[in-house]
Amino acid sequence: MGDRVAIGSIEVDCVTFAGAVGAIEELIRARRGGAVFTPNVDHVVLADGHETFRNSYRRASLCVADGMPLVWTARLLGKPVPEKISGSDLVPHLMERAAARGYRVYLLGGAPGSALEAARVLRDRQVSIAGIDASMLRDPLDASDRRAIVDRIRDAAPDLVLVAYGAPKQELFIDAVRSEVDAVLIGVGATLDFIAGRVPRAPGWMSRHGLEWLYRLFREPRRLWRRYLVRDPRFALIVARMLMGRRVALPTARTARLS
Repeated sequence: MGDRVAIGSIEVDCVTFAGAVGAIEELIRARRGGAVFTPNVDHVVLADGHETFRNSYRRASLCVADGMPLVWTARLLGKPVPEKISGSDLVPHLMERAAARGYRVYLLGGAPGSALEAARVLRDRQVSIAGIDASMLRDPLDASDRRAIVDRIRDAAPDLVLVAYGAPKQELFIDAVRSEVDAVLIGVGATLDFIAGRVPRAPGWMSRHGLEWLYRLFREPRRLWRRYLVRDPRFALIVARMLMGRRVALPTARTARLS
């Protein structure tokens, strides 16, 4: 990929939606695997205190801005990304490409029953489903815990693997196994639930105004309150720290040019 912008300790590719789809198709055609992440506010906050998670992001093939707060932050930092590319928008578009080009898709993880129902929906859309694996993953860094999953992926020989374990587990798993499979692995979070129709997406106007988190909190308060109300507000502190660092650095650079 081309330019990236650092948001906290995560780097995001400055790529359009069409460019992201094209980059993923190039990875598929190369048959050398690949890791595609869709960072959002929560990922930036988690990465700030999780070295292994940070390192998995540094090795990713493609990272796209999943959420308007990341788009706005990149703009504030003077290196804007072209647009928001949420996983819940990217995956359905990729599934259209998969149906048109014959890509084989493997569904991994998700809430109980979601992968099976998502597979039914995708098959109705003419997507070739290479396999469905809703098995639990306790520790993505434990090779013995993930070995059977990797073996099943290899046996299925997919082109794309949609990994729905949630962050940071799905990114750690993808980073750990990407050299062991030829498929492109994409961290998709709750996208299988959306495809299956089990969880409704936020209205378009809320998504465009960076309020998708509020809709999800309203829908699932018991599961998400700690993430959105306790953990994720730290994102503002991370951004403030970056902006203050830029203001300190600019006079130093100006003085160096004048000396």
